[in-house]
Amino acid sequence: MTSTMQAIIATQAGGPDVLMQVARPVPVPGAGEILIEVAAAGVNRPDLMQRSGAVPLPAGVTDVLGLEVAGRVVDGDAGLRGQAVMALVKGGGYARYCLAKASHCLAVPEGLTMEEAAALPEALFTVWHNLFERGRLSKGEAVLVHGGASGVGTIAIRMAIARGATAIATVGSDAKKKAVEALGATAINYRTDDFVSAARGVTGERGVDVVLDIVGGSYVARNLDVLAPDGRHISLSFMQGGVVPIDLGLVMRKGLYLTSSTLRPKSDEEKTAIAAALRAEVLPLVASGVVRPLIWRQLPLSDAAQAHRILEANENIGKVLLLPTGDGHE
Repeated sequence: MTSTMQAIIATQAGGPDVLMQVARPVPVPGAGEILIEVAAAGVNRPDLMQRSGAVPLPAGVTDVLGLEVAGRVVDGDAGLRGQAVMALVKGGGYARYCLAKASHCLAVPEGLTMEEAAALPEALFTVWHNLFERGRLSKGEAVLVHGGASGVGTIAIRMAIARGATAIATVGSDAKKKAVEALGATAINYRTDDFVSAARGVTGERGVDVVLDIVGGSYVARNLDVLAPDGRHISLSFMQGGVVPIDLGLVMRKGLYLTSSTLRPKSDEEKTAIAAALRAEVLPLVASGVVRPLIWRQLPLSDAAQAHRILEANENIGKVLLLPTGDGHE
């Protein structure tokens, strides 16, 4: 192992072109940390928000981008060295080596490739905590997933169906509709159909029990409209804006719940608890093949800007990955 590595940073706030590959020292693990030799790193919308300046870099966190990786442990906890892990990280994933909290790592199940493993941590942590812990989605209920063809959306669909719920998802093209339907969800092309009336039709006019929203803005009022009594509205992002009017009368009449969370600011203890729940509740589904990611593109680390452009254009069906070694491929 060398003392330096290639990594991707944003030289300033801006578009994808501000991303630059630089040489950095290989990080040294501290107490409770491990060093992962990264086989693949997932690209996520929070990366884009950090790069653009929309979300400031948290204090004490590396400026190297990347929130999820998979690879082998090469330093730190002696009991984990050599093991294949996938990890949720605070930053640093777009690099050859990355630090992670040992308690935030999940063992890579047999039969799962490193690339598939790298596509999972952000989605698994996000979906489990928001859809099942906060949203309390249960067997026999229905969920409406906005952005159903995204990395998080496709995992939300698979996890919901695996646990006995009905999944309905919005998408922006016929190709995405076909892909989401292949996962077992009812897909609604929001460009041609009204998702409120379509989702009501799927549920016999009752409405859905949970909405998993990434849009915000004008979608919020429509989401509240389509929710059934005692429904739960979960905000993961707000691409159309985060300050919106709320009809509190509707919320009161239906007994609705509005909640939200984001992973990065959570304490190490909270993330450790989510990881423990994933090991017990979700990894068996991954190991059996019931929950698997869709991978759209695999690009070399040097093409990080192109990976960001793909997400910004909403081209992807599933995950976009960066490979610190190799040339990448479709």
